[in-house]
Amino acid sequence: MTVLEDRIAMADTGDELTLDTMFEWLEKMPIPEGYKTEIVGGHIFMTPQRRTHWDIILNIVEQLRAKYPRGSMTSDVRMDYPGRLNGLAPDVVALTEGAQEDAHGRRRHEDVEFIAEVISKDTAGNDYGPKKDTYASAGVPVYLIVDPYTGEWHLHTLPKDGKYHGTVSFGFGEEIDLTGTVVGLVLKTDEFPRD
Repeated sequence: MTVLEDRIAMADTGDELTLDTMFEWLEKMPIPEGYKTEIVGGHIFMTPQRRTHWDIILNIVEQLRAKYPRGSMTSDVRMDYPGRLNGLAPDVVALTEGAQEDAHGRRRHEDVEFIAEVISKDTAGNDYGPKKDTYASAGVPVYLIVDPYTGEWHLHTLPKDGKYHGTVSFGFGEEIDLTGTVVGLVLKTDEFPRD
């Protein structure tokens, strides 16, 4: 057991464990440059940023700029979500106009209109599973998963009762029609690279 796992186990038994405590511990650890760190359901995940991953993120952000000003989007920035210890750092987040920060200076999940996650091999299960459920529970209207390994995208909409009730999947090259959602745009995928 590592020192961090030992501290988590000790804090967990005393009901002291919080996202802030866990992130404070992470700040003291020697995390390699270029790694994204998230806490999903109390579990810590670190994934390296890859060029393909970043190219897709940048492509999505550039297209979203048609509606969202720079200050209304984030990438790889911690946001706390409902459920047990969910400090997530989505690949792309678009926020509603006039979104405010919480008392800790972080963006609020209540203001999220769109999230995109680009799949990494080691954490794909999170994006398709617990993170999707967390975003649905938080009422995120549009959740897009982009998978450069399969060359497919998966759009999830209509969150209700902790689940998404609208799902559409197609291969790269097919447009993502978000005109019937709060986003109101069509995203092109023909330039998304594959791994």
